[in-house]
Amino acid sequence: MMTVRIQIIIAVAVIIFIICLATLARKKSLDLKYILAWLLVALGVLVLDLIPGFMPWLSDVLGVFSPVNMVFFVGFIYLGIVVFALSVAISRQSVRMKKMIQEIALLRRELDESKQNKTH
Repeated sequence: MMTVRIQIIIAVAVIIFIICLATLARKKSLDLKYILAWLLVALGVLVLDLIPGFMPWLSDVLGVFSPVNMVFFVGFIYLGIVVFALSVAISRQSVRMKKMIQEIALLRRELDESKQNKTH
């Protein structure tokens, strides 16, 4: 069980983190979808901090031996989702970059051809 002191420290740290997320959102330094993902994590940690009996209850309901194992399981699932989402984003960016490179190559070719036609 957590002491009140550590609960307060965690809550303050989460609130500071949420303020940093808001600053990043305002400056548009991070995409909104990533800000929302981190906000979800922050709110989840805040809920677990403010309701310390939630994780033991959830682990009992799901049949997980220990609440700590439940935390690791939830974290593992979340990280798996994040890795999958980032893989999809990288794949999309790769396809877009390949198309842009091809378009640039075609434009350069057209430019070179028009320069040659002007000199002849």
